Amino acid sequence: QVQLVESGGGLVQPGGSLRLSCTGSGISFRLYAMGWYRQTPGKQRELVATITNSGSTNYADSVKGRFTISRDNAKNTVDLQMNSLKPEDTAVYYCNANWAVVGNDYWGQGTQVTVSS
Repeated sequence: QVQLVESGGGLVQPGGSLRLSCTGSGISFRLYAMGWYRQTPGKQRELVATITNSGSTNYADSVKGRFTISRDNAKNTVDLQMNSLKPEDTAVYYCNANWAVVGNDYWGQGTQVTVSS
């Protein structure tokens, strides 16, 4: 059974930092591209950051220079370090595991991030 479990969300003041973590199980983690996406009510889910199985990263323009994605294949984890948070970063953040070659795509349950004073 595939599971992606996110943790680390919460309430933070503008300018603050949070670190999200996602732990995967039931998959060959090292073979998957991993990503973080976010969604607010009434809007489509949007890409935040991705990291390939070889470690190449990609970021949404809105988070470049503030967020950093990293992975630890030995621990089956992918993290998202979020600095200089803004109210517009408020959303539910989802972890994604994708192995396009075989058509596998999995999502976590999401974790709420709220940036507010």
